[in-house]
Amino acid sequence: MTDTFKFLLPENRIPRAWYNIVADLPAPPPAVLHPGTGKPIGPDDLAAIFPMALIAQEVATEREIEIPEPVREIYKLWRPSPLHRAVRLERALDTPARIFYKYEGVSPAGSHKPNTAVPQAFYNREAGIRKLSTETGAGQWGSSLAFAGSLFGLEVKIYMVRVSYQQKPYRRALMETYGASCIASPSTETAAGRAVLEQDPNSPGSLGIAISEAVEVAAHNADTNYALGSVLNHVALHQTVIGLEAIEQMEMAGFWPDVVIGCAGGGSNFAGIAFPFVGKKLREGKDVRVVAVEPAACPTLTRGTYAYDFGDIAHLTPLMKMHTLGSSFVPPGFHAGGLRYHGMAPLVSHAKELGLIEARTVHQNPCFEAGLMFARSEGIVPAPESTHAVRAAIDEALAAKEEGRPRTILFNLSGHGHFDMQAYTDYLSGKLEDRDYDEGCLQASLAALPQVAAE
Repeated sequence: MTDTFKFLLPENRIPRAWYNIVADLPAPPPAVLHPGTGKPIGPDDLAAIFPMALIAQEVATEREIEIPEPVREIYKLWRPSPLHRAVRLERALDTPARIFYKYEGVSPAGSHKPNTAVPQAFYNREAGIRKLSTETGAGQWGSSLAFAGSLFGLEVKIYMVRVSYQQKPYRRALMETYGASCIASPSTETAAGRAVLEQDPNSPGSLGIAISEAVEVAAHNADTNYALGSVLNHVALHQTVIGLEAIEQMEMAGFWPDVVIGCAGGGSNFAGIAFPFVGKKLREGKDVRVVAVEPAACPTLTRGTYAYDFGDIAHLTPLMKMHTLGSSFVPPGFHAGGLRYHGMAPLVSHAKELGLIEARTVHQNPCFEAGLMFARSEGIVPAPESTHAVRAAIDEALAAKEEGRPRTILFNLSGHGHFDMQAYTDYLSGKLEDRDYDEGCLQASLAALPQVAAE
């Protein structure tokens, strides 16, 4: 079948610049709006919580943005990450498809999140900031920012979605090991958290709530900035090291993918693997299907409305045009905590509107079934979020088998599941439920979308 299972790049092939898809899009993305004026925001509107270097990247239009050398030096701890051909999974499926995966679980924190945590910590340190506040769902982002903060001497406070705080104590322990403090959200520490608890003392929390708490802390403390692990343009930008490396590694393997797959919650790992390939398609006509896979219990791209909305429940953020379930939407608790966000990254949403990507949903039981098959053939236990991409890759391989035609599949294995074994325990014992969102709650949340004048 093949003698080469891994395609490795030397450290000097770590990308020297991030890729900005905005330069190649056939239509510019909609502006981010100030909620008070309804006008496009300017740098001064963001300066209270972000360093100017990240604000500049948020609105950048050039195709390449240089990666600072101190960031590349730290990237060398795990980058370039390996590209694997899933030969044993191919055999298990008896498929003519060629399955490749880019493995981001080799980072110190175990996921793709340090790709942006490190530059965010670097730019904040350069701006004289010494404290960062943030939110986290499953804990992959929180542990990554805690790791980055430890490298740059930053104090990090993390608001962790309560359901994940309870499900994943070892993620919490990892954040504390790196020196960060971790608080269950909603908490009594902030006005946003207290307001939620007043309405629902047993709230499972959501990323929208945790964002409100973290932004509130940053906005009210001059020595503290806010860091976000997904959604924003500069986060997607930093993650493109994944796809840039993967393009070079697929060339080493001698194949161009017919389909590129990533799980999607806020959009960071998906943009990271997908945007460089979409850019190749736009610039050079290299055809590829790009598939975002999201949980059926939080189906932002497939069920959400494309509209201006807040990024948090307390409406402390600017208005972004994105696929959204409404900022007050709280998904049911499920194990892929990193995918429990009400909105999708504006750039990913814009790409969907332009027809550059497609989206599908899956329930968590079929995802864990795929994760188990992957672990038993390839040896890596995927994070619950990543099992969504594994599921879609297996489905594509089975479709190739049914058609009797080969196809080349590339997916992003965005993290390992070593801190998520309770999820696998629940699946193996038959306790894992396929949760669906409440349609009434969704409709109420969408009905409360902010009214924005027609552009």
